[in-house]
This record gives sequence, structure tokens and C-alpha cells, in this order.
Amino acid sequence: MSNGEGRYSAGCVAIAFLMGGAVGAGLATLLTPRTGPEVRDRIREQAYAARGEAHRVADEVRDKAGDLLDKSKDMIDQKKAVLESAYEAGKEAMAREKERLVARMKSEKGEEGEETSSEEKEDA
Repeated sequence: MSNGEGRYSAGCVAIAFLMGGAVGAGLATLLTPRTGPEVRDRIREQAYAARGEAHRVADEVRDKAGDLLDKSKDMIDQKKAVLESAYEAGKEAMAREKERLVARMKSEKGEEGEETSSEEKEDA
């Protein structure tokens, strides 16, 4: 459950903390000298408390996941805009280069035509 850098996510830490607390509370409740009904009541109270804490942690994780999703969508939109801009710039640059090459080819072809006509005049 680590993220590859030797760190654990907040959700994993929270779950481990809750489980450790529940186990410790359960052992403390069972090992204290009390009557059966007192122990059952105390276990019930601790179970409700653990349930409430689990819901709180789940809500917190859900909120953080939603925030992360929103940030991810924003970042994707930004990267998409950058890529679209780069694509358009590339398209424009290609069109300009194509026009430049076509003009160059026409001018070279025109020069060849002039050379051929001047050679024909010299031969005559």
C-alpha cells in the first residue's frame, strides 16, 4: 500500500490507526474486571464510536479523492490546451514552410526555363 517512495497514503494510515485503536480498546474492555452486562455495554459504545470514526474517515477520504479528481481534470484540460496550441502552431509552421518551398521550386523552375530558352537562342 505504499506509493513507491516508502510512504503510505493517508487512507492506509487512518485505517491502520483505527484498527489498532479498535483492537486495543477491545482488549482493554475484555481484560478489565467488570460484569458481563457492563462489558457488553462498553463494547457496544466503543463499536458505535468506532463506526462513527470510520464514517468520518471515509467522508474525509471521499472529499480528498473528489478534490484530487477535480485537480486532475483541471491539469488535463491545461495540458490539452497546451497540446492543441502546439499542434496549431506546428500546422501553421508547416503551411508556411510548404508555401516557401513551393515558391522556391517555382522560382527554380522559372530560372531553368529561362536558361533553356537562352540556350535555344544561342544554338539558333
